[in-house]
Amino acid sequence: MSTFEITPDLLRRVAGLKTVTPVMKGLAEHLPPVLEKYNIDSLLRLAHFLAQIGHESDHFKTLREYASGAAYEGRKDLGNVRTGDGKRYRGRGAIQLTGRANYRKFGALIGVDLEGNPLLAEEPVHSAMLAGAYWNDRKLNQFADKDDIRTITKRINGGYNGLEARKAMLARAKVQLASQARKQVAELEEEIKDSDTGIA
Repeated sequence: MSTFEITPDLLRRVAGLKTVTPVMKGLAEHLPPVLEKYNIDSLLRLAHFLAQIGHESDHFKTLREYASGAAYEGRKDLGNVRTGDGKRYRGRGAIQLTGRANYRKFGALIGVDLEGNPLLAEEPVHSAMLAGAYWNDRKLNQFADKDDIRTITKRINGGYNGLEARKAMLARAKVQLASQARKQVAELEEEIKDSDTGIA
């Protein structure tokens, strides 16, 4: 179980924004069980995870790709084999799941018919589940443990798009999570001190 508290304000600070967005509120509510399920529980794992989904969701501002998805039309590598698949299966969720094949695969992994109901991928609860399932499927914890943002970015993005922005978000995530950890240590030390004074 993660010792870190996921709050809208934490996500705001990771994103580097001045105000909390609806996406931050939705993800903060639904991420904790996902993080526990996929063992995204250390400072490095959580920092990398938040940095990646933060970038993919445009600083936690959207769970739907801004582009129409027309560029994905006919992309057989994404499983888009029917007319209209590009737009129908555009990027959605915190991880920006794209393409009919991915909607089918990851929908099955989280137990939701995303191929038949692609808009469900935009709902915070499913978005959080998809991000965790995708992270786990790509075996990214092992690279987070090595602080390897390049490999993580390549496995999520297919290239290195926005690498510098991802690095900046990662740095902010590390600072915020380290701050949480320091506060927890201080509280524990205070508890120990209080218990010691009660010893006869």
